[in-house]
Amino acid sequence: MVATPPRRFHFRRPSVIPGFGLTFGYALTCLSLVVLLPLAALVARASGLGLSGIWDVARDPRVASALRLSFGVSLLAALTASVFGFVVAWVLTRYDFPGRRIVDAAVDLPFALPTAVAGIALASLYAPNGLVGAQLAKVGIQAAYTPIGIFIAMVFIGLPFAVRTVQPLIAEIDKEVEEASATLGAKRLLTLTRVVLPPLIPAVLTGFALAFARGVGEYGSIIFIAGNLPFVSEIAPLLIVIKLSEFDYAGAAAIATIMLGISFLTLLVINLIQAWSRRRFGYV
Repeated sequence: MVATPPRRFHFRRPSVIPGFGLTFGYALTCLSLVVLLPLAALVARASGLGLSGIWDVARDPRVASALRLSFGVSLLAALTASVFGFVVAWVLTRYDFPGRRIVDAAVDLPFALPTAVAGIALASLYAPNGLVGAQLAKVGIQAAYTPIGIFIAMVFIGLPFAVRTVQPLIAEIDKEVEEASATLGAKRLLTLTRVVLPPLIPAVLTGFALAFARGVGEYGSIIFIAGNLPFVSEIAPLLIVIKLSEFDYAGAAAIATIMLGISFLTLLVINLIQAWSRRRFGYV
């Protein structure tokens, strides 16, 4: 019996495409200039307050309320967008109906619209005298100028991420696998949970992470429908802008650093779950 040599870590795997050193250096340089250096400058500016100063900023009731609202509503909106995005992607991929291409193109509208235009449109629609807001007011629900309006705006901007990340994988699922499952006696719910969903879970988690990240950092499409009331509907990005307008650059940097840390930890957990799901269901 021949012993198998231990696997060694290779920084660069063999490839028929040349130019690894040049392309890797270029990619690392761009990443540093565009992402890492600005984030490092942000943390450096906030570090002037010290850990105790940043903690004091985080404990401020107004800041804490804005952070809870931004991250809490973003989480709920991302979950909602993931569910509805999966349904929309399934319908667009598996069914052929009149106007399907128009609906498919409409999914990308939040990408194309300027955020201010989207915010004004949503505020006009869900305002108490708006087309939808007036109907909601009849049953005692006020959407605009409340956290409900923020939730609607975040779902609006997050839905395309949830649809586009899962749609290609739905198209790749072989219908014969579903037919084989049905032939073996599996009911539709069992086929959905055991055959269809497992290969789609990593893509769903990716869409969730993108929708969550977009919701946390969104500003333009939210401020018009939020009402921006402290302790009620004031989001953290707006509070950063307020701090900047007051020339409190250190305070603004501290809030941004806190958001950066929470976002990084949240996305790290999501990526770990995504990696586990890929190993668990055998999709790499």
